[in-house]
This record gives sequence, structure tokens and C-alpha cells, in this order.
Amino acid sequence: MEDEASPFETSEMMGSFLASTPLLAASWDLCSRANATAPGSFLTGQVDSADLIAFSGTEFVNGSEADTDDLVPLAGVLGGLFSALDCRDGSSRGGGTDDERVMVHAGLLKRFLSIFESPGLQNRMKAMEERKRSVVLTGHSIGGTTASLMALTLLSHLENIRLPPQVLCITFGSPLLGNKSLIRAILRQRWGGNFCHVVMRHDIVPRLLFSPLASLNTQLLCLLRCWQLPMKCPHSGQPAIQISNEQKAQLLRFVLDFAEARLRTTEEDMGTGLFWPFGTYLFCSEGGAVCVDGHNTVAIARLLHLILATATATSCIDDHLKYGECVQKISSQFLKRKGFMEGNPPESSYEAGLALALESSGLASQEWISISARDCLQTVRQMGVTPTLNCANLAKCLSKITRNRAQIEWYKASCDVSDEQMGYYDSFKRNQASMREAHVNKFRIKLARFWDGVINMIDNNELPYDFHTRWKWINASHFYQLLVEPLDIAEYYRTGMHHKQGHYLKHGRERRHEIFDKWWKGRNINEEENKRRNFAGLTQDSCFWARVEEAQESLEKVRSERNPMKLAELWQGVEEVAEYARKLIENKRVSKDVLAKKSSYRLLEEELVQLRDMKSKLQQFPPQFPGLLRMN
Repeated sequence: MEDEASPFETSEMMGSFLASTPLLAASWDLCSRANATAPGSFLTGQVDSADLIAFSGTEFVNGSEADTDDLVPLAGVLGGLFSALDCRDGSSRGGGTDDERVMVHAGLLKRFLSIFESPGLQNRMKAMEERKRSVVLTGHSIGGTTASLMALTLLSHLENIRLPPQVLCITFGSPLLGNKSLIRAILRQRWGGNFCHVVMRHDIVPRLLFSPLASLNTQLLCLLRCWQLPMKCPHSGQPAIQISNEQKAQLLRFVLDFAEARLRTTEEDMGTGLFWPFGTYLFCSEGGAVCVDGHNTVAIARLLHLILATATATSCIDDHLKYGECVQKISSQFLKRKGFMEGNPPESSYEAGLALALESSGLASQEWISISARDCLQTVRQMGVTPTLNCANLAKCLSKITRNRAQIEWYKASCDVSDEQMGYYDSFKRNQASMREAHVNKFRIKLARFWDGVINMIDNNELPYDFHTRWKWINASHFYQLLVEPLDIAEYYRTGMHHKQGHYLKHGRERRHEIFDKWWKGRNINEEENKRRNFAGLTQDSCFWARVEEAQESLEKVRSERNPMKLAELWQGVEEVAEYARKLIENKRVSKDVLAKKSSYRLLEEELVQLRDMKSKLQQFPPQFPGLLRMN
């Protein structure tokens, strides 16, 4: 099958949707009212069947009290408010470097938290959650960053809720918010389509954080840190701070110079410790609007710079106040399809799409900029087969890879009836040198490569947005996980990786298994399980053996630990695992290999019974207790 071009597939859908609904107009109307009447706060409203919250973009503070412009990590904010973002880019475990951690602008985060913790917003969000209505969050200028952080909060919170309400964030002239790890995390969670950033052609505010604000002279730094630069006074309707044309020109040159120097380097050299755009961008000009998918953040950044390069000192400030005019024109201009009757017609619909996009962005008349912008639009455009065709091709690959899964199923069945009575997990862990286990390991690796490829396609937006909700893939990934993750655990402990990195659950689990857990938990079905009459074909907790391994190590430490408090803590951990395993077995949610005579679980159980008996003969944990255990 030949590759098929998909001209701005997801971005066209987003743009058409917004242009054909009252969302943009209603959002801007509430934003403008919030700016005028609720500085530093928010207003609420409704649009169709959705709840609407607009965060003010005005905040009157003294320049000396301005917040820092540093990047700060989201890890640990309000006890894990953004836990779904994993607080790092997913490529590493542990603390991670600053470049790996998900980080945002310190001042913008502080402002969001001050609003988020207010009783008014908390009560409003509880009421919305109870009604299960869709939520539209919006804001102008820094109100847009507050809306974005609020959307990330809701998406993180609603992730594990059955039939969660839909969340959409629409910003107008919003500054950049976080580093590249934030963008990776949003793409990984497939939340990019929940954000639409409307940007006027020459508005400088969405580009301000291309440059280090600390390098500006003192006067401009004071203005920008207050974030009052583009705002109007709610009483007089005039700009809150008057800036001379010379200052405007200085600011424009400063931002353009830094943006050009930054974007001249390769993507690898740009680093992640800088501010980057995320989500879908709707670029507006007098000629119309073009909606661009944000899966290629570097191309979006280049477009932001190229379009600003055509600005004047006046337009870069004035455009930040023209979103009302922009919204009025978008619906008619975006939905209008212009013909190419004059001159030479484009060779294809692809060329027509590019030409229309360039015209709508206002860059068609600027030859040298038009060439660069065309390259950016070609980059962000999804070339190759469409996500739907990718999904169909992937289904064929799944049918081919199933033979490897069948080989592992046969291996498990043979272990269940083996005279060794070790079971599936222990046979693979202890007999790795045999030819049979070596072949099984090859099948395990081939399946891992296939599913890692699936995850990579999802990260790159190459599959349908609802791929992870389709039963075919939920069931296939879950069965793979239950069958193969025990082998991954066995390999991890067999090779001694737990001594180098730490135990599997915290330090060794592959990202694909964590993702498949979320897919399975996100099913829209009743959670009640029917009581089983027979043991499961596969243990329903794919990490069961990792818990057994941790309990085994804790039990070994019990024999040598002399500190009573640590000893009690070790016992508690072992007893919790034992109780958990007992309930699984009682509900027949384990495979019969768990109960094999020589399985790791049976050996753990026998040792635990002996130590319990000895422990019961002691009133406390006297100093001689560890010595008695070692003598046993």
C-alpha cells in the first residue's frame, strides 16, 4: 500500500471544530470580562452543555514583588497534584536531571497555586465533577497559563475516573509555560488535543520566553515581570503601563535576536532547559487563520519566530489586545475555502493546503520568510499513511507476532505439568542456560519490540487518538502483559539487576507495562468481578512475582536485623505481601503455577510459617532474636 498524505489531519479537525461552534466567541467574551472585573481571579459561565471558567490575565502587583522567571519542577507540588505527568520525561527513573524533569515557569506556577487553593475554585470544581459536565478552561495572557495548568490538573485527576468529563483548554496570547519534558509528558498522555492556543500574528507575549528575561534592562524587566505590559486598566480602558515606541522596538529586537539564535541550532543542541510550545496552535492574521498540530514542537517554535519577524514595534504590542476582532473573523474566514482560478493552479490538494495555510498566516507575501514557513508547515504536516491506515497495518503485524505469544503459552503449559514442579516463573528464572528457555527469551524480546513500537507510534501521534480505548488493543496488550511480564521480572532478578538498580516495581518496570495498566484500568465497565470456580489461566496481577521477590529479600534481612524498629517494619512488609497473596489465591485470581510445590511463593510461605512460629514464642523483639533466627 502506497503512502497517503494526510494534510494537517488532526489540526484541520480542531480548527474546523472551533470555527463551527460558539466556543471561541464565548471563551473570549468571558476572558475579557474576567480581565476587566476579576484581576487575579476567575469568572464562570456556560456554553451549550459545558461549564466555562475564564482566568483573568490582569494582576496588579508591585514590580519589586515580581515572581522569578526560573524553571521549577512539578514533582511534589501539592502532594502530587500533577502525578500523571510523572514529573520527568519518562526516559529515566530516579530523581532525574533538570533536563529530564517536567518543569514550568516558577512565577506562573505560583500564581496558579494561589488561585487553585482558593475556596471558590475548589467548590466550583467539586460541583462540576459531581455533574460530570464537560469543562472548557480559558484565559488571556497569563490567564492562559493558569488555564493550562488547571487543565493539566483536571486531566491528571480524572485519569482514573470512569467516564470522566471532557476537558478543553483555549488560551489567547498565552506565554510559554514549561520545558521540553513537559511537552513530552503531555504527548505521552495523549493530551495535546486538549489544548488550543490562539495567537495573533504579531503578539509578542507568546514569544517572550524565547529569551531570558533576566538579560533585559531593569526598566523592561520590571514591566514584563509584572505581566501588565499588554493589559488594559479596568477603570480607564487604557493600557495599564505606557511604553514608548523606542521601548517597544527594543523589546521586539531583543526577543527576535534571542529566538533567531536559539532556533538556528539543531534540535539536539537546543536543550530541554528552555521554554517550549505544546498543544495545537491557531495562528490568526488579517488573511484568516491556520491551525497547526503541536506534535512537532520545534516547527511550532520556528513558526512563532518567523511570523513575529514581520512585526513592527507597534503591532507586537497592539496585537495582544485584538483577540476580540480575531475571534469575530475566524469562523467566516477559517471555513471559507478559497479557489485558485487565477494564475497557475496548484498541482495537488497538498500544495493547495500549503498555499492556503501560508496565506492565512499572513506570510505568503514575504518571499524569504514564506520559504522557511513552508518548510515548517511541511514538517508539522503528517506525511505518510494516516493514523487509521497505520492502525490497520498494525493489526496485521499483531496477527503475525501472535505466533511468538503462542510459543510462550505452550511453554507455560508445559511448565505447569512438569515433574520439576517449579512452575512457569521459576522454570524460566532458574533454567536460563537451557535451549528451551533461550528460545522463550527470544520470543519475549520480539514481543517487547513490537509493543514498544506501538507505544512509540502513539507518542508520535501516528495512531488514532482513541487507539488506547479500543477493545482489540486493550485486550491484546493486557494478555501480553499477564503472560510476559512475569518473564521480564524473572530475567530482572536472574541477572541481578535488583542489586544494581533496586527492586523491579520501583526501578525496573518497563514503561509499556505501566501504560498497559492504565489502558486496562480505564475500561468503561463494571469493576465487580464474578467469583471464579477455577484458578485463572494467568495470574491477574502481572507484578505478583516482583512482590514475592521483595518479600523474600525482606525475610532474609529479618534474620540479621538487630534494630527492633527496622525488624518490625520488615515483618510488616512481608505480612502485607502474604495477606495480599492469600486473598488472590482465595479468589482464584492466580494461576496454578503459583501453588507449584517448588515455586518461589511456596518456598516463601514455608519459610514464613517457620519464622512466625519462632516469633510467636517471643514476647518482644529482644536483641537475641536475630541470633536465634540465624541459628535456625
